[in-house]
Amino acid sequence: MTGRRVTANLSLTLDGRYHGPAGPADMGAIVSYATTEVARRHLTRIREGATTAVLGRRNAEGFLGFWPAVAADENADPRDRGYAKWLVDVEKLVFSRTLTEAPWERTRLVGAPVPEVVADLKAEGEGDILVNSSASIIKPLLEADLLDRMYLLICPEIAGGGPRLFDDGLPPSKWRITHHETGDLGETAVVYDRIR
Repeated sequence: MTGRRVTANLSLTLDGRYHGPAGPADMGAIVSYATTEVARRHLTRIREGATTAVLGRRNAEGFLGFWPAVAADENADPRDRGYAKWLVDVEKLVFSRTLTEAPWERTRLVGAPVPEVVADLKAEGEGDILVNSSASIIKPLLEADLLDRMYLLICPEIAGGGPRLFDDGLPPSKWRITHHETGDLGETAVVYDRIR
């Protein structure tokens, strides 16, 4: 065992939704908090120590359409640019059953079960494994009790519909808060570590 941590990053509404009822593009209750000072510090925090990014197909394609341009933009906020450069340069695993070609450089496509692949990753290499805003990957890791740290940005709105991160039937687990910061708009960046 290498001591690698499996971490996950996700923004949630007060009612626990990671997007609204109109589907994955329904980010109205979250997007206005994504560029606050607290959110930008949080974005820096999530990548510190992470040497592997794990993404679902939808996020990999969406991020590809956004972050590389930020990495190249000298006028972008330095924290956004730092995250973008990290994401472009880091080793990436993209879980997909439909992609036939990796959408990024330094990317490996994976079709095997999430817990199996992440457990193998954890057993080799160095640095944190960051599951980056992909609920489709985070959920099976919660079910398999493989997450060691959660970076959550809680947005002070109720979406009223849409999928939740914490579904019924998860195995019981206990978490310790290791960081907490609240911004002017009421957004809260929080870091939880799994107690084992």
